[in-house]
Amino acid sequence: MRSVKSLIAAGAASLFSTLAFAADMPIAPPPVYAPPPADFGGWYLRGEIGFSNQRTSNVHYTRESAYTPMTSFSQTTAFDTAGIFGVGVGYRFNNWFRADVTGQYRGNSNFKGTDRFTATAFGTPYSGIDNYSASKSEWLVLANAYVDLGTWWCITPFIGAGVGGARVTISNFTDTGINSFTGVPSFASAPSASKWNFAWAAHAGVAYQVSPNLVLELAYSYVDMGEGRTGILTAYDGTTTGNYYKFKDITSHDLKLGVRWNFDNPPPPPMMPIVRKG
Repeated sequence: MRSVKSLIAAGAASLFSTLAFAADMPIAPPPVYAPPPADFGGWYLRGEIGFSNQRTSNVHYTRESAYTPMTSFSQTTAFDTAGIFGVGVGYRFNNWFRADVTGQYRGNSNFKGTDRFTATAFGTPYSGIDNYSASKSEWLVLANAYVDLGTWWCITPFIGAGVGGARVTISNFTDTGINSFTGVPSFASAPSASKWNFAWAAHAGVAYQVSPNLVLELAYSYVDMGEGRTGILTAYDGTTTGNYYKFKDITSHDLKLGVRWNFDNPPPPPMMPIVRKG
C-alpha cells in the first residue's frame, strides 16, 4: 500500500514539474504580415514622344474678291516633320477597356506653299505666282478610349479614339508674289495668331508588357485639328485690307513611342513568423 502511494506521489510531482516547465517555454506569436500597399486600382501615368506628318486642304485669303479675276488656280502645300511630346493620366477598367486624358505639345513645323493662277484684267489675260512660308505649332488635349484586342507573348494590339481641342498657332507668315500684268514683285507678312478648334483622333498600335507595372507602346494616330489662321496681313509699304489667311482642315499622321506606368501592385507574400526566445 505504501508503494502505491509513493508511485502516485511521484507521478503527481512529475506532472506538476512538466506543467511548470511548459509555462516557462516561449510562445510563438501569430504570423506577421506586411501591410497592404496603397490601392490605386487601375490608374496609370503615360508619356510619349513622336513625330508628325501634317497636311492642310488649302490656304485661303479671306478677301474673296482677290480670286474673282482668276480663270484657273492651283495650289501646292507642304509641312516639314515636327516633334510631338505628350503626357497623360488614365484608368484601366478591366482587361480590355481603358481610357485616359492626354496633353501634347506639337513643335514648330515649317510650311511652304505655292499658288499658280491665270486671270483676266480689263480684257487682258495674265498669269501669276504666290509663294508662302510660315511655321505652325499646336497644343492638343484629348480624352481617349481604347479597346485592347487580346495578349500574345506579352504583346497587346489595341485601337482607340479621342475627342478634345487643339490650339493651332501660325507664326512668321510671309507672302511673296509676282504677276505678268504688273511685273512688279509683291511682299506681305502677318504676325502670329492662335485659334482653338474642336479636334478628334483615331488610334491603333501595339503594347508590350515589360513588367507588371511597365508597358511600352508603339502607336499610330490620325488627328484632325480644324483650321489655323494668320494675323492681319500687311503689305511692305504698311498698307492693309484687314484680311488674313486661313489654313483649312489641318490633319496629321502621327507615329509615337510611349510608356505607361501602372499603379496597381500584386499582393506581397506573407512574412515568416517571428519566434521570441525566453
